Amino acid sequence: MPTVSPLAPTSFPALPEIAGVRLAVAAAGLRYVGRTDVLLAVLDKGTTAAGVLTQSRCPSAPVEWCRARLSAGSARGLVVNSGNANAFTGKSGRAAVKLTADLAAKAIGCRPGQIFMGSTGVIGEPLPAQKFAGVMDDLVARATPDGWMDAAKAIMTTDTFPKVATATAKLGDATVAINGIAKGSGMIGIDMATMLAFVFTDAPIAASALQALVKEGVVDSFNAVTVDGDTSTSDTLLAFATGAARARGAPAIARAGDRRLGDFRRAFQQVLDSLAEQIARDGEGARKLIEVIIEGATSKRSARRIAWSIANSPLVKTAVAGEDANWGRVVMAVGKAGEPADRDRLSIWFGDIRVAHRGARDPAYDEAKVSAYMKQAEISIKVALGLGQARDRVLTCDLNEGYIKINADYRS
Repeated sequence: MPTVSPLAPTSFPALPEIAGVRLAVAAAGLRYVGRTDVLLAVLDKGTTAAGVLTQSRCPSAPVEWCRARLSAGSARGLVVNSGNANAFTGKSGRAAVKLTADLAAKAIGCRPGQIFMGSTGVIGEPLPAQKFAGVMDDLVARATPDGWMDAAKAIMTTDTFPKVATATAKLGDATVAINGIAKGSGMIGIDMATMLAFVFTDAPIAASALQALVKEGVVDSFNAVTVDGDTSTSDTLLAFATGAARARGAPAIARAGDRRLGDFRRAFQQVLDSLAEQIARDGEGARKLIEVIIEGATSKRSARRIAWSIANSPLVKTAVAGEDANWGRVVMAVGKAGEPADRDRLSIWFGDIRVAHRGARDPAYDEAKVSAYMKQAEISIKVALGLGQARDRVLTCDLNEGYIKINADYRS
């Protein structure tokens, strides 16, 4: 495994048990030797499901399977494997998905249509799903309410640390829990990432309401993070609500607009935001976390497009890697975005240091001061356009030789 990212969290939260969720992991030998590569989550009857999936026009077989079953909104199991994306695998990929669902459904005792799945790893290699037959019954038998860290580790590929988040919220008179796990390190771009993320709660929320929360929550979390700008075939965010907290007095929520969801909505967003930031922190080869802030834009959409132009610019990212406050490259990225901008109104900051103002270098520019700032592990680049009131923010990381080495050797 790669060396742990220098941007990794210094500690991880203890994820509580979620009533109605049991987890187990196994080593099926799909690609890796001597490490777990499959996760099974067993979900109680009555669990609702929602999700947002990649916008890639070349989606993986598991993505197609999940997309076709989200409308039913019912889940009893989740199977996730690492090492093989089961993408661009034709009929064999679809057959592998069906076999996986059949095996899991038989072991759990449910319909195949209630099984969701995700796969991550190499694209274009057939998935030997028959290997699941050797572990599925045992996974169901061993599944327990704990083991969240093991679950997060089982879905890693080039990740250097497991990504987990948790929060609690008041729902009526009950306290409900929300746990999330994710993986993602490279092939990370808008319309999600090469990322899998799974969120679980014991709140009693109808599938349609949960779907609205997921769709809303992804906008400023997973869809606001980039490592290399590449949208994967496999991006999957799934959320599951077991409803077990109903027995403790939590009200059943049928609509996303229900006012009683206010605290839950904030906690749910907190989990998504944390997982997304951890993905940026684990960008392949990353040594710097970069926050790009756009202010004074004509619309949020315009601000987002300009932010993406900066965050995905190899020239900006390599400058940050070299600890060079090259604001000229930021100007370049603003100008190429194709959005409203006025050179003579622009101001640019690195951290709290204004380096450019009204179309020229700031009169108080101090190279030594800004160079010292660029040595930090977390860098903020802010652009004030001076055209309107809209604002947006995205996260990315630097681009250095580590990214090239990881991806040059990925299939080796």
